[in-house]
Amino acid sequence: MPIGAQPRGRRGTVDEPYSPLNLRLALAAFGFVVCTVLSVLMFRAGWTVPGWLLAAWAAVAVVDAVVVQLRRRARARAEGSRNHSLFE
Repeated sequence: MPIGAQPRGRRGTVDEPYSPLNLRLALAAFGFVVCTVLSVLMFRAGWTVPGWLLAAWAAVAVVDAVVVQLRRRARARAEGSRNHSLFE
């Protein structure tokens, strides 16, 4: 990655970087799916404590996804209905 000025046409600056909300939403969904599947497998294997810990992490992923979605809606209202890439 070259060190220097930001490429033309990119949003965000050093003082005000842009937020990768779409990427964060995808990672929260991935975390929810993985934690839910592993939690079910742990409960079936008879390991209840790790199962509950993974279930709690799945719940945290759902809360994170809801917060990100609320922020994405607020950004869409503020900036208009412009489509954002996964990293914007």
